[in-house]
Amino acid sequence: MSPAQLETRWREALESSLTSFLAAYPAGSADGLYDPIHYLLSLGGKRIRPVLALAACEAEGGSVADAMPAAVAVELFHNFTLMHDDIMDEAPLRRGRPTVHIKWSENAAILSGDVMYTLALTALEGTPAPALAGVLQLFNQTSREVCEGQQSDMDFETREHVAVEEYLDMIRLKTSVLLAASAAMGALSAGASASRVEAWYRYGLNVGLAFQIQDDFLDTFGESGSTGKQVGGDILSDKKTLLWLTTLADEAGEQVLKAWEGKSPASGTEQGESKIAAIRSAMLAAGADREAQDRMSTHVAEAEAALDALGLTEDAAEWFRGLARHVVSRSH
Repeated sequence: MSPAQLETRWREALESSLTSFLAAYPAGSADGLYDPIHYLLSLGGKRIRPVLALAACEAEGGSVADAMPAAVAVELFHNFTLMHDDIMDEAPLRRGRPTVHIKWSENAAILSGDVMYTLALTALEGTPAPALAGVLQLFNQTSREVCEGQQSDMDFETREHVAVEEYLDMIRLKTSVLLAASAAMGALSAGASASRVEAWYRYGLNVGLAFQIQDDFLDTFGESGSTGKQVGGDILSDKKTLLWLTTLADEAGEQVLKAWEGKSPASGTEQGESKIAAIRSAMLAAGADREAQDRMSTHVAEAEAALDALGLTEDAAEWFRGLARHVVSRSH
């Protein structure tokens, strides 16, 4: 079976399991508590994390059924974080559609997000008994780390100085650890040894770092029609991404950033478009785009090295190599 056929099989199994799991919590029940969950999940998304859990489990000799509880849990948890992050970021769009707090209310998004986290833990109850303790420990550790990363991300908005290494640690926590945990929980569900679980974790962690840097890159240099998000939002909010920090280290770039910092025009306004255009140009002149691409390439190489350490056959490793390379070439 080709990598594309394998992924199709994993995705179909995941969608079927998500549908079955959520059937116990239908839209319209509990005074609409579950409506935002069904809405957000219906918007699709990449489903990279749950598919990675299924793929790692099969690579370790397990079955899709073994890893499905972990796969459903990470997808529910990921969407819970999106629901709450969109409130904190005041984001109007998610995957090209109104965000939950815009379509309903902030209170609805908070409460539905809370129950979505609880449902993720409920899904984990189906993990094979020998793996349950390890999977639950890793899930809880990851949940805490994601919150720590989000807190750092918010703190950076008001801090005058943020080091590049601090930014990288923040995205490790906010984004990368969930991809790492997805791969590791899949391996754990198959009964893999501690050393192999650690190698899967390293693979996922580096894929996640490359993924987030590309996300930041697309927020600045992508097209709204492709990303489904407000392009330039990071610039308008003075978000200290790798692109911003690299530009800040350039003398001419620093002057441009300082001239616009603190000015928060709305997206689509003349001043907003002027700010985005000016800072984009400064980023390009400072080589921030090249720095981001170089770091992504480094993380892809480190992910492939972790994959090599697992000693998979070339056929078994092909999909994982493709995933690592895809995250830095995608347009959304």
